[in-house]
Amino acid sequence: MKTTSCGILVCNAQDELLLCHATGTSFWDIPKGCAEAGESPLQTALREAAEECGLAFAPGDLLELGHFPYRAGKDLHLYAALIDRVDTARCRCHTQFRDRFGRLRSEMDDFAWVPFDALPERCAKSMSALLTGRLPIETVGRRLRERARVAVPRWWNDGAAT
Repeated sequence: MKTTSCGILVCNAQDELLLCHATGTSFWDIPKGCAEAGESPLQTALREAAEECGLAFAPGDLLELGHFPYRAGKDLHLYAALIDRVDTARCRCHTQFRDRFGRLRSEMDDFAWVPFDALPERCAKSMSALLTGRLPIETVGRRLRERARVAVPRWWNDGAAT
């Protein structure tokens, strides 16, 4: 059965995308994940951004991009937001997993602003193909700038936005 991950392309005016490093891998990714019971795609995307990088957006901050084929067993439902460049040292992942040794580890262990043209070097093949093909990140950036809404997310700390 195919699943759908919902996420946010967090962009800035310098044509950079905020990426999270997936712990234990060589890949960087956007904040995204699967819905919990009863969640809409928008609610899921908002929760995942808060949990995985510590940014709490208001629903009106997001531009809905739509539903996209991603991998054989997974689709993506994506949103985008334009924000001022935040200090990635303030980003925090609030979700954990057990690695193959039974250790509890943060799902994301680093954060970076990555120039649009450097995304293929950082992202996994499927994400890179999406952002350079079916959903060109440059087009997303242009749409966000034309929308002229700069979001001001709050920092999310263990369930409380500050």
